[in-house]
Amino acid sequence: MSDLVKYEIDGNIATITFQNGKVNAMSPDHLTAIDAALDKAEAAGAVVMLVGQPGIFSAGFDLKVFQKDPKEGVEMVTQGSKLCRRLQSFPTPVVGVCTGHAIAQGCFTLLSCDYRIGVAGPFQLGLNEVQIGMTMHHAGIEMARFRLTPSFFQRSVINAEMYDPAMAVTAGFLDKIVPEEDLMVAAKAEATRLAGLNLPAHKASKLKARAAQLDALDQAIATDHKDQMALLGG
Repeated sequence: MSDLVKYEIDGNIATITFQNGKVNAMSPDHLTAIDAALDKAEAAGAVVMLVGQPGIFSAGFDLKVFQKDPKEGVEMVTQGSKLCRRLQSFPTPVVGVCTGHAIAQGCFTLLSCDYRIGVAGPFQLGLNEVQIGMTMHHAGIEMARFRLTPSFFQRSVINAEMYDPAMAVTAGFLDKIVPEEDLMVAAKAEATRLAGLNLPAHKASKLKARAAQLDALDQAIATDHKDQMALLGG
């Protein structure tokens, strides 16, 4: 497995730990490594835990990619959106373990997990695209609409408001927060509970419940890629 992620499996629970620098920036290589780890978990039929580093889940896309090559940046965003789409339709439960800050693509990843548990503390979660001068992409809007409450959807997508972990639960970014010392124990307990479900029924129910969302996300991803490439003359 790539140095950008750590893959471990214990029984029927696979832990995929992000380890791409200080902020877990989601570069194309990092996204590819996450996908490869998911391939291993899917082949094993394992419940997945996606885990950040202490203090940071992910600060989002690697902005240096946009600066270096805008077309590569568009492909990176498409890759990130497709990863989130995969998580939303993954055949086994996926637990997002938010170990600290989560921003932009970091939050979209959490929004795509089946259960999200975070750490209490002085951390910020939210969608900062508008704050840094980026118009929110269609896929991001669909992912935010899917999980956030209506008022927080507006505040997050349009106003780029950031939240502490407790408010992130209210908004819909997380399902639960616990003290730092309890995080991994609580996450493993939830993953173990989910592993006890009838997994074929989980998969079928997930796909049925999310059919409209997945269709909307597919259309949004295609539109984003077409529109952005057109702007770049590609």
